[in-house]
Amino acid sequence: MKNRITAVVASAIFLSGILAGCGAGVSEPDDYVTNEGYEIVAEAAGVTETSADVDTSEKISTEDIKVGVLYITDPSEGSGYSYTHDLGILGMQSNLGLSDDQIVRKIVDDGDTEGTRTAIEECISDGCNIIFTTSWGYMDVTAEMAEKYPDIYFSHGTGYKSNGTNFNNYFGRIYQARYLSGIVAGMNTTSNKIGYVAAQDTSNAEVTGGIDAFAIGVASVNPDAEIYVSVTHSWYDPEAEEAASRKLLDLGCDVMAQHCDTPYPLTLAQEYGVYGIGYNSDMSKEVPQTCLCSVVWNWSAYYTAAVDSIIEGTWSGENYYGGMNEGLVAITDLASFCKEGTEEKVSEAAAAIMSGSSNVFDGELRTNTGDVIGNAGSTLDDATITGAIDWYYENVVVVE
Repeated sequence: MKNRITAVVASAIFLSGILAGCGAGVSEPDDYVTNEGYEIVAEAAGVTETSADVDTSEKISTEDIKVGVLYITDPSEGSGYSYTHDLGILGMQSNLGLSDDQIVRKIVDDGDTEGTRTAIEECISDGCNIIFTTSWGYMDVTAEMAEKYPDIYFSHGTGYKSNGTNFNNYFGRIYQARYLSGIVAGMNTTSNKIGYVAAQDTSNAEVTGGIDAFAIGVASVNPDAEIYVSVTHSWYDPEAEEAASRKLLDLGCDVMAQHCDTPYPLTLAQEYGVYGIGYNSDMSKEVPQTCLCSVVWNWSAYYTAAVDSIIEGTWSGENYYGGMNEGLVAITDLASFCKEGTEEKVSEAAAAIMSGSSNVFDGELRTNTGDVIGNAGSTLDDATITGAIDWYYENVVVVE
């Protein structure tokens, strides 16, 4: 596993890549690279030193730091959620010069409360100073353990709970990249039926907000297209993800997108001879003939900043929510077979997001039930986007 690597997807690199033209997709390099986006992300995260007066915790030497990580699946398998988080951990390890025995990995179902508690206890027994719990379902147990162990640092991926001291949460504006990928899908569908395999329903704002951002991107270039959503009700369920994918493909969807952990939406899309848009990591390595682009995370940016703040004694306990400008999220280079004009539309939209002139969820937004969300001349705030989106955009069709 130590030979797996990550590329830094800093915002400037992302935008210059899009402006340069449609490529064949980004493959992962053969060696670790230093995290060029780290300083940008660190400042935004509020977890590293920003002035000589900052000193919020005792320093822990690099030699004494030990990092625990909880994954919902084996990160050495596949190309999805856990795999991408582990790329970030490996990038952090390389950036900070940590040895392999300074990283403790645990694999546990995020719905297994007792298993999660045991995994965290084992990390602490192994000497971990900071523990990253990477999935939504770990949240409550992480909060409990942070209270039980005030001298250990806990950082929870997604979710919303934190205590401002030894327990924070981290996530990112992935909806920005999903919006761009929606433009790609809208430009490249011919049936005007676009499939989307979703892990959760409208009770989860993370998944629903991503679908809506994607749908808004589709509508911006193709008002006739519809997004057909099939929900698996699980963060990781290979059988359900395969079944949902086949259902959407059999309906005639000719572009497939996803918020699920396996690559079934894309591998089956290639089997059916239609396009796909990957998620978490660059999936063109699995489906090079049909992957239009992938929505990707650069978790090493946050992990490096967080662990470095423990080493330097500058941990603030603040939550982190980064985006394209911080280099945390992006889409890969577009495939060479993208329809003419796709590159220009995506680069224009990316520039607008990064300049702040577009925030994706702008103005009045009509739902698929006819309601209107938001107001003209305003945009939804972060709290709403992360925790209160329980509606689908007007071009979304739910497939039961």
